[in-house]
Amino acid sequence: MLSTCQIILLSLLQGITEFLPVSSSGHLILFSVFTTFPDQGQALDVAMHIGSILAVMIYFSEELWKMAKGLFRSFFMPNFKDDGNRLFWLIILATIPAILFGLCLKLTGTEWMRSSKLIGWTILGYGILLYISDCMGKTVRKVEQIGIKEAAIIGLAQCLALIPGTSRSGITITAARFLGFERREAAKFSMLLSIPTILGAGILVGYELFRENNLKEIIFAIDGILYSFIFSVIAIYTVMWWLKKSTFLPFVIYRVILGTTLLLNAYGYINIMQ
Repeated sequence: MLSTCQIILLSLLQGITEFLPVSSSGHLILFSVFTTFPDQGQALDVAMHIGSILAVMIYFSEELWKMAKGLFRSFFMPNFKDDGNRLFWLIILATIPAILFGLCLKLTGTEWMRSSKLIGWTILGYGILLYISDCMGKTVRKVEQIGIKEAAIIGLAQCLALIPGTSRSGITITAARFLGFERREAAKFSMLLSIPTILGAGILVGYELFRENNLKEIIFAIDGILYSFIFSVIAIYTVMWWLKKSTFLPFVIYRVILGTTLLLNAYGYINIMQ
């Protein structure tokens, strides 16, 4: 049975980690592993991600309005001469691989991915990859310079984020940094790209809860969306301010420490279980 305290703590964790390249889904799973709280389940995880997406939509409301106007001006057809229309269709293109990969995972089952050993490896490995991209990647390109090839590459990278511990923002930012995009620009496209992906997952989970008539889960989900939204608004402004002058190194260090600790625990060298 979930408590209000657990939902608030999980929402705080989600709000802080969603926009940092440290894996929010991995942290949500680990929360129940290393505390006395029961596993909250995937439905609440998705609901809290919806709260974060609402925060993204507020922060980037100007860009979203620009895309909406561009879409209507072009009568719902791709028009790469219109910046708003162009960005809309590039985000759709980059979203397709994750949708297809997500459907495949749904058919095969995802419970095997809620493993601290797997999360340890993904947090560590993709954290190191983020560091390499941040060191090697140039900082000369902006979102306006993303083309079909770049959108496709970032979209394929996003597929890996369906594995907990990878970090959706982390892996898409890593791909963007390898392609030469500035840190804030890479984070911006990553956040915009999260909107259709997570909204799609939220609609699917919401439909399943409605079909099952699971009132308790629906109430928990609504609470998760609300609290996560509040914490996410604070987090997104903080992250974008941080990236004006700083690198991703602190997050890489955190991932290496956390990933190493999880693996030492998983393989029995230390014991950090409650």
